[in-house]
Amino acid sequence: MMTFFHSPKSRSSRVAALVTAMGLQDQIETRLVTIPRMDGTGQRDPANPHPEGKVPCLIHDGRLITETGAIMVYLTSLFPDRGMAPVVGDPLWGEYLAWMVWYHAAMEPVLTMQAGGFSHPWLTAAMRGPDEVVARLRAALEKGPWLLGQTYSAADILVHSPYGYFPEATPDDPLIRDWVLRCIARSDQLSATGKAA
Repeated sequence: MMTFFHSPKSRSSRVAALVTAMGLQDQIETRLVTIPRMDGTGQRDPANPHPEGKVPCLIHDGRLITETGAIMVYLTSLFPDRGMAPVVGDPLWGEYLAWMVWYHAAMEPVLTMQAGGFSHPWLTAAMRGPDEVVARLRAALEKGPWLLGQTYSAADILVHSPYGYFPEATPDDPLIRDWVLRCIARSDQLSATGKAA
């Protein structure tokens, strides 16, 4: 049995959505923990094994796995038959992995800096800027309804998440807005049924 440490309305909600999408609720125990919140509420939970008191984290066979993208790649690799990622060796595997890493290395930092009002040429040169994020998403979505073309995957769950949580941050681009709405609808449907798609 794996144990997933989760705090609702946080970054770990993406892993919770993936667990539902993969139908793993019977194989992963979810433990709710508190975390410090940006508004000053909450606190570090002594029951949470994450080294920084954050979420998500997953324990499997005594090993601790942290970071959303790493946990999502781990679960989709461990359960390839659940259809939420291409399998290693599939031509789409590299694209999938690129989206999972790109989100953490570029998209989330860019959106965080944009929300905080930070701008500097070094940051844009190193991590890109909002225009590059929109261009990358648009280029992928022009090829299909999902980031991997015709296949809905954990990459869609991860990459759409900031726009799902903060709709006002969604770019004013019909292609991206429609994709975000499709991702939200898919997640809502899975949550209502509690079954994998």
